[in-house]
Amino acid sequence: MDIGISTFPTDYSADIALVAKRAEELGFESLWVPEHPVLPVRAKTPWPGSADGVIPRLYADIVDPFVALARASGVTSTLKLGTGICLVPERNPLLLAKEVATLDMYSGGRFLFGIGAGWLREETEMMGGDFRRRWSQTREAILAMKELWTKTESEYHGAFYDFPPVYSFPRPAQRPHPPVLLGGMAGNVFKRVVAWGDGWMPNRVTPEQVKQGRAAIDELAEAAGRDPSSIQISVFGQASDRDLVSRFEEAGANRVMIRVETAPEAETMVQLESIASAVLR
Repeated sequence: MDIGISTFPTDYSADIALVAKRAEELGFESLWVPEHPVLPVRAKTPWPGSADGVIPRLYADIVDPFVALARASGVTSTLKLGTGICLVPERNPLLLAKEVATLDMYSGGRFLFGIGAGWLREETEMMGGDFRRRWSQTREAILAMKELWTKTESEYHGAFYDFPPVYSFPRPAQRPHPPVLLGGMAGNVFKRVVAWGDGWMPNRVTPEQVKQGRAAIDELAEAAGRDPSSIQISVFGQASDRDLVSRFEEAGANRVMIRVETAPEAETMVQLESIASAVLR
């Protein structure tokens, strides 16, 4: 079982480079950061993380994930670096493919591409995404990026993205490309993972739900001729509870990411030590 950490870096929290360096020293496997380019001042979409639906102001404060992970890569050598998650419909796949490949190249093949389609309608639409068809758009973007990552002359022709043969470099260090891990609990997530992903990355989930998800993925993978063991389950944003981590492992998870609350440097370092003591030692 791999144990990583997830955090929301901001301009008032600990420098992500210091967090990454200490996380690697303590033995954590990976570091994950989220994405929200903007937070509408008056959003009608409720936040799925609470009963009252109020979106935390923190969501407006987080930094760009690729810049943060690039900074983290420069002070580490083994720590894996993940987006948790990248909002694919809000980005152009021609540019996103280059960002992913560049980060993977500079980090020596340590990037993990956690993706999602988003839940905040106003943000998605503001950034040019089709909220109603956001998963269809995400699928096309990933398929287009796979062409860009693996072909010398790449082209894609779809409903959302359509481009003629182009050159797009560098290539990712990982071949054929970094693993694509799909976030979310949507009804079709397991079909999507097996059809065009490399793993499932659920949030706000229980060990029993993970066990059910593992069984569903295995069944679908076998039917599709894929090796079920090649599909990872990475459980996102959990508490530093050794028993809970063990239960997720028994349920079939390959990785658990523990939450590190956004805080200044001194407090963050204390959190990292405490989490390491709770789940790594």
